[in-house]
Amino acid sequence: MQNRLRAFGALAALSLLTGCGVGHSLGHELLGLNDGSPTSGTVPSQFGYAVADAPEAAVIGRDILNRGGNAVDAAAAEGFAQAVTLPSRSGLGGGGACIIKMPGPDGKMQKPVMLSFPAGLPAQTSGDRPAAVPLLARGLLAMQVRYGQLPLSSVIVPAERLAGGAPVSQALESDLQVVGNALLADPQAAAVFAPGGTLLAAGANLQQPDLAATLESLRVNGVNGLYAGMGAAQFAKAADQAGGGLTTGDLVNATPHYGAPDITQQGGYQVASLPVSPDAAGRALPASASFMALDKKGGAVICVTSMNNLFGTGRIAPGTGILLAASPRTAPTPDLAAEMAYTGGNDAFRAAATGTGQNAAAAAARIGLDNALTGQNAPIPAPGRANIISCPNNVPGGEASCRASTAPGANGLAIGGR
Repeated sequence: MQNRLRAFGALAALSLLTGCGVGHSLGHELLGLNDGSPTSGTVPSQFGYAVADAPEAAVIGRDILNRGGNAVDAAAAEGFAQAVTLPSRSGLGGGGACIIKMPGPDGKMQKPVMLSFPAGLPAQTSGDRPAAVPLLARGLLAMQVRYGQLPLSSVIVPAERLAGGAPVSQALESDLQVVGNALLADPQAAAVFAPGGTLLAAGANLQQPDLAATLESLRVNGVNGLYAGMGAAQFAKAADQAGGGLTTGDLVNATPHYGAPDITQQGGYQVASLPVSPDAAGRALPASASFMALDKKGGAVICVTSMNNLFGTGRIAPGTGILLAASPRTAPTPDLAAEMAYTGGNDAFRAAATGTGQNAAAAAARIGLDNALTGQNAPIPAPGRANIISCPNNVPGGEASCRASTAPGANGLAIGGR
């Protein structure tokens, strides 16, 4: 186990210093994905970058790119993986938003689109710990079905395997330390995060067999595995047992929405941004997490997620493994902050930044992108954190100029290259 952790630390150091990545076989070794598929040594077999707040998710995203997946395939795989390894900020019970910029059927780069799938508002408030309607899985599925090029199973299987057992990351350990023993009040959450009566520490084995079964159902049945029919009925019943007060109708009616991101001009580039709202009457905004991917054709996806509260309601719907996000009626709306810059001529990718850190998230994304475009290193106000992919010579065409980084001290991972 300690060897695994040291390997992740080495990956992070390498990627932050050089912008170069690790390859297919190393990703398989770290995650136990020994499925007999061809490997490519320690050098990426395809150009591309994957960045995530959970290191395991970034490794999986890089592996998907090596397998011939595009940025959407990689981002969807990262999203499902991060739901397993960083459920405090990115669980299946929550939601998020993405900016997606991909080539069209003719190969020409298209304008960016926004996909919004926030942890939703239930039709009515009930239960002693009201939960949000979970939209993360539905958003990732919608994105992958529309833009992905690999089979759906390819982007879910790695997360399913992680749910069977994976080392607790430093990022998750930090969040567990913030919450303390509050999770122990829920028997389902205690069984996952404190199986011996003590909260898991970094390196401990995080086992989530019920979550693995839910991911299997999504892999086999698609959206019907959670949002319709028997899948929706079973989850609604489990959420009600956890005090969440969700109904089958909440799940059936909860759908992601495509729209146009905010577009501005900056330094000769067009910048697409997720809309952010002012602080909710000075209240502390919920924590968030991010992941992003860039592929060999210049396709790019940047996403931010939230549970509307660190660890959401603190309760897991029995039998599902899904940690329930807090209802928007009881928690302020999080700032889901992300920005992407591209050329105004051929719409080539230039840079992207995601911002997390509660009330400083929007500033982190804005300053992070500005640093990428100008080459400066302006400080990001605490507790803001920015993850960045930057290609000064644009992609496609300037692949060798690309670098990626995660926020210092945030324990995330940025890998890629070639």
